[in-house]
Amino acid sequence: MGAGAPARTRARKAVRSKLGELFLEDMLCAWESRGAAAIQALIEKNPHDFLKAVASLMPKDVTVNVNQIGEMTDEQLLERIRKLDAKIKPFLAAQGADGAGDGDRAAAEHE
Repeated sequence: MGAGAPARTRARKAVRSKLGELFLEDMLCAWESRGAAAIQALIEKNPHDFLKAVASLMPKDVTVNVNQIGEMTDEQLLERIRKLDAKIKPFLAAQGADGAGDGDRAAAEHE
């Protein structure tokens, strides 16, 4: 190799770097102007590919904490109970129960 080889290698790397930078800028511009519409078109025309794209963005390992109660403070537990109580009361009323009893009736009915 001649003495100019390292300079040409550096020049090629600089060109690739600049080209990559410009490409990403153009992609960002296109995404900002048409990204949402492209996603919607993909959903409508090929939902399978849309699902694959979404799945590819998900982490391979996901940690899910299903027992959050153990980490809640007493106040958080009380708030959760109040919210659950408010949500379940309409269902109890629809079943003819007001939720004000001590629960013996339900236990007796299932014995």
